[in-house]
Amino acid sequence: MTVSPHTVSDLMTHTAVAVGSRASYKDIVELMNQWKVSALPVLVGEGRVIGVVSEADLLPKEGNRPAATSAPGDPASMDAGKADALFAEQLMSSPAVTVHADATIAEAARIMARRHVKRLPVVDGSGLLQGVVSRGDLLKVFLRSDEEIAAEALGVLGGIEAAAGMGVQVSDGVVTLGGTLSDRSLVPLIARAVRAVEGVIDIRLDLSDRDGHDRARGAWHAAGSAE
Repeated sequence: MTVSPHTVSDLMTHTAVAVGSRASYKDIVELMNQWKVSALPVLVGEGRVIGVVSEADLLPKEGNRPAATSAPGDPASMDAGKADALFAEQLMSSPAVTVHADATIAEAARIMARRHVKRLPVVDGSGLLQGVVSRGDLLKVFLRSDEEIAAEALGVLGGIEAAAGMGVQVSDGVVTLGGTLSDRSLVPLIARAVRAVEGVIDIRLDLSDRDGHDRARGAWHAAGSAE
């Protein structure tokens, strides 16, 4: 059985591309183009992350370029300070939005969504760069095979005494929990436990009581029921 990747360290890129605080505008653009990334951590000293420079930080230089028809004194359309910047320390967004290697994948995803960033520098307790994790890295959990998900889900059920009579089927990441369950009040608990398996897209029920009667079918959306 392949165990779920549970933390950022399981998915992150350990060899991260970064720049120093005095990296020039052109060097930054060239590195982004070479490595096909949209943002770079900015480092000082032995590798402490002090900021991140992204495509959005670079764009004002082009956005504030005067048009042929513009007149002197026309208002700038974008951040004038960054439009005039020459080095990473002037361009970067600081403090950097970072994550620790032992953070869960869900925590990293929430940070990215909340802060509207595509990549997170991964740092240790001293703020030193350990790697980078991207949106694409986090989505790799959904590449797990149905067989891997089913095997781990069965292992989860095996740790819950009341779920001894339940079985698992997985199709395209959607888990169907079938079999018998004497206490229906445990459905949210069991479904939440299975939902924690990385790669699970949804959970559905196909359960019967212990005597095999009153069979119930339906969809149970773990994310909505976890409140």
